[in-house]
Amino acid sequence: MKKAFKILSYVVVGLVVAVAAGIVYFRYTFPKVDAAPAITIDKTPALVERGEYLAHHVAVCIDCHSTRDWSQFSGPVIAGTLGKGGDIFDQTMGFPGTFYARNITSDKETGIGNWTDGEIYRTITTGVSRNGEPLFPVMPYKSYAHMTTNDAYAIIAYIRTLAPIRHTVPESEADFPMNLILRTIPSGKATPTDERTLDDEVVKGKYLLTVAGCAECHTPQDKGTPIEGKFLAGGFEFQLPNGGMLRSANITPDKETGIGNWSEDAFVQRFKNYESLKATTNKVQPNDFNTIMPWTMYAGMTEEDLRAIYKYLKTIEPKNNQVEHYTAASATAKK
Repeated sequence: MKKAFKILSYVVVGLVVAVAAGIVYFRYTFPKVDAAPAITIDKTPALVERGEYLAHHVAVCIDCHSTRDWSQFSGPVIAGTLGKGGDIFDQTMGFPGTFYARNITSDKETGIGNWTDGEIYRTITTGVSRNGEPLFPVMPYKSYAHMTTNDAYAIIAYIRTLAPIRHTVPESEADFPMNLILRTIPSGKATPTDERTLDDEVVKGKYLLTVAGCAECHTPQDKGTPIEGKFLAGGFEFQLPNGGMLRSANITPDKETGIGNWSEDAFVQRFKNYESLKATTNKVQPNDFNTIMPWTMYAGMTEEDLRAIYKYLKTIEPKNNQVEHYTAASATAKK
């Protein structure tokens, strides 16, 4: 009996040591990314202007890294909060932990005022923070890794112009075992798109859709992993601040459940309807339909870019997937 107990003790100790060794291995071996490049971006007016366009209307960085007014349709950004961070993504939204959008203003204590251009570039394109810690891909850095070098530089140039805001954002915290798995997600380095390929409208449309992160919201996921065969088929669920449940739309060219019957002009107009402030300034009542889709931001995309996205969407495989777009808070509570 004593011998059996002794053997069991050895086994338990061995397991504890193995687990500890595994945690140490993950902690100090991952993420495997290159060092931040030593770059200094020439922040010309033209580059800053391009960056502002991308950050507000395509990659919509300003969406998550600012404060949105959920008393209005589509939650437009509140003036004076650009880049202050604090948007939260947690378990109520299906995330394996609690993740915050950080302060990206030039404040040196709570923002990124002390970061180098190379450190910002590495964060955007590989998903590691200044200190090498991994970021959860709620920021679609796997997509941003394909930005053209000029577009990535443009966003950085624009971010550098944001007024400093002193605002401390809590540290993100992944649940176990995601806190270990997360370290393996960032990898490699940026793989920028060759700008010359964007002369083809369909290729350009795919590029813009990728940079805009459309797939992250319009492809349903299971525990953070896109469901195979459901690319852009919609159905990703979002718990809204009012308690209602929003589900992303099917944007594949399926004629019954997607956008297969939409004309190019109708697609463009769907966005341009929200260019007018009147379209979103009406107060939304607690149980009314609302959406996290930042229509007011995407509405500022050029018609040329929107038409390119439409042309690309028409080339992907249609997926028949009927989506109930919204369930009011009262109905959600009954389920």
